[in-house]
Amino acid sequence: MKAPNAPLADWLAQVGMSQVELADAVNDRMQATGGRGGVTDRTVRRWLSGEVRSPQARQARALAEVAERPLSALGFVPRRRRVQEVMDPVKRRQFVITTGVVTAVSVAGVGPAAAGGAPAVPAARGPRPRVGMSDVDRLTARLADLVAADDRFGGTARLEARAVALAQQALALQEHATVSTRVRNRLYALAASFTSSALWVATDGGRLEAAQRHRDRAVMLAGLSGDGAEMFRAWGHAAALARHLGCPGDALAADDAARSVAITRRDPLFASLVHARTAVHHADTGATTAALRSLGHAEDSLTRAQPAPRPPWVAFYDAAELELLAATAHGALGRWADAEAHARAALAQLRPHLLRNAALTRAHLARAQLEQGALEEAVATAGAVPPAARHGRTGRLLETFSARLESLAPGTPEARAWAADTRQKGRA
Repeated sequence: MKAPNAPLADWLAQVGMSQVELADAVNDRMQATGGRGGVTDRTVRRWLSGEVRSPQARQARALAEVAERPLSALGFVPRRRRVQEVMDPVKRRQFVITTGVVTAVSVAGVGPAAAGGAPAVPAARGPRPRVGMSDVDRLTARLADLVAADDRFGGTARLEARAVALAQQALALQEHATVSTRVRNRLYALAASFTSSALWVATDGGRLEAAQRHRDRAVMLAGLSGDGAEMFRAWGHAAALARHLGCPGDALAADDAARSVAITRRDPLFASLVHARTAVHHADTGATTAALRSLGHAEDSLTRAQPAPRPPWVAFYDAAELELLAATAHGALGRWADAEAHARAALAQLRPHLLRNAALTRAHLARAQLEQGALEEAVATAGAVPPAARHGRTGRLLETFSARLESLAPGTPEARAWAADTRQKGRA
């Protein structure tokens, strides 16, 4: 009996891909490089079961490029050395893709002529495959799924890896295919959006070094796409990262960059969002007047926003999100009664599927209640945050809550009750 392919199963779990999604990604990569698809979820099951230890050459090549790692690291045995070399990204080789043939050419120019043999004769290229809007639509649907997962679970490493893998797929589709300018720009926009998702998820999860790498790439890809919404998103997440790095000046500069994008002048919803984020960043510097002024601009702009086609990632922003950002700003300014009022308003208006935001809002509300001396109520509010949500920003807010509770009311029944709750749910 064949042993299961544990490395491939581990990688799939890490990036959060299903068997069907992996099959689609490999097919996309094969088609983008002039091949023909044909990988199904049954093919992937055979890989995972160990029934197939050496995939077909074209499938192996596409699989390694999707995973960005050599075939051997995925638990496979390459069929021959030439294919293994093509699989291994650390060899930094270029590829000349011809009809049915892939020839590896050394970047350093070491080939038959350099070794003393006859000069290599370039093979005739076959017709390049064409990528169209149907491919764009398929990836857009995956972006919506990714955003929905973030709304539920927040900044997990698994979700970050999935976003990176999808960005790679978007770039691969236009790399070796014939595409129109419109399709190329849309694929760059999708790659930027997936990378911005990775940036946001890493920031939310506190993985700030990874977030900085994603930030640089997201800004670059958004610029290449020429898509105003994606430029806005990349700068917005860059501002959030700057806040978590303790650089409020950088956060305000990134807000200015987001505000300069034309979409903020065309669409009041985007204008409202950047004003609300700017309020938080002003609050971090203690600039009360500027923070309150930005919140006023955010409220005014949101009242003028009308329903319109927008990217799936901006669907989170509504009156409830504005209330949450207002609670955050007032909390940063030490205006705890106002922070409590805004947090309660956010919970009252929050849509049920935004589970991560519900947990985050409760953490803010608990802190506001604690700072006003309502110990029992604060502990009850914090205790309502489910164990699965106690990570990332929410987890860090609850850690601050614990420290403040111990500082303000050490040894009280409320402090003991919260410590017991934390221990119990930490084991859950």
